[in-house]
Amino acid sequence: VEVAAAAGGRKPAVNAYVTFQDGISEEERQSVRESWDKIMRWSKLVENAAERKDDVLGMTKKVAVMGGGSFGTAMATLLARNKADLDVVILLRSAADCEAINVHHCNTKYLPQYQLPVNVRATTDPAEALPDADFIVHAVPVQSSKAFLRSVRQHISPSTPLLCLSKGLEVGTCEMMSEVIPAGLGRQQPLAVLSGPTFAVELMAGLPTAIVAASEDPELARRVQRLFASSCLRVNTSTDVVGVEMSGALKNVLAIAAGMVEGLNLGNNAMAALVAQGCAEIRWLAGKMGAKPETLSGLSGTGDIMLTCFVNLSRNRTVGVRLGSGESLESILGSMTQVAEGVATAGSVMKLARRYKVSLPVLTAVARILEEDLAPRTAVEEIMNLPQVPEV
Repeated sequence: VEVAAAAGGRKPAVNAYVTFQDGISEEERQSVRESWDKIMRWSKLVENAAERKDDVLGMTKKVAVMGGGSFGTAMATLLARNKADLDVVILLRSAADCEAINVHHCNTKYLPQYQLPVNVRATTDPAEALPDADFIVHAVPVQSSKAFLRSVRQHISPSTPLLCLSKGLEVGTCEMMSEVIPAGLGRQQPLAVLSGPTFAVELMAGLPTAIVAASEDPELARRVQRLFASSCLRVNTSTDVVGVEMSGALKNVLAIAAGMVEGLNLGNNAMAALVAQGCAEIRWLAGKMGAKPETLSGLSGTGDIMLTCFVNLSRNRTVGVRLGSGESLESILGSMTQVAEGVATAGSVMKLARRYKVSLPVLTAVARILEEDLAPRTAVEEIMNLPQVPEV
């Protein structure tokens, strides 16, 4: 086309790609290549240094997973894929669910479309699952955790690290899981919490993502990093347990609000504005509790918020969509097979807001709607009519 145009005396057509390529100098191209090569050299240095440290995965023989929901099963699967002879044992309540995993290698209740590795097995007996485990993964819903831990604590060695996947605040006490776990066990326990943008179905499919492993013990966080890290899962470490936990708890409440915007058909502008306001409210409260700003803007904060608020796979977002569409909370929860932690967490968030003297308009509105004290559309109208304020 360009040759024909030139022969006809006309200038060749210019498109965006040609303009883009012509606008890059050779110096700029070289700079980009050098920057990439520098990242790759750094990667090799870190890998070589890691190889000289303890081979955590190699030394790990058994990992127990308490709770067989979708997330617990997915994380068990990742561990089993990381090491073919690792004994990964899921502790379940249902004998039928155990049989499905042990005989058919499938969690038929929550992830029926995926085959589990052969080194994943299940049992209902804590005396079989928990003793001699090098790590124990806690994937029990928050509101059931304390009672569950009391029932199995005699089988858990005080020195075995617990790796917590559960996100939320306990109703009544407003405790985070880093407080619930020692209360349930009746003692302090080595503990790390894991959080980030991790939908179970995408983990099972081997799609790439990243999470944060947070512990007050930096060495434990690094051990968890080396245990879970793979070509499809990056694991960052942190010592900001409060920031990681509060981000994971509060984003579930915000996701309900985001779902209501969708259910009310308020548009993309409203969705973006609401989530931005909600992020600010999470920052205000979590910051008062001691969370670090960089944690709230990282994987366990902004990363998990974006996933939970914008993607249909989110259970909490689904609750909001259905509330915004006019369904009752009783009907919604009665039809769900998995827990939407944001429903229980919302009231606890309000108690913490009063305790720390923080105003949270969006999260407060969610709590009132869940108490069926305010209609979703009325809540939107009242928030929009709040006094105009400076950006903070």
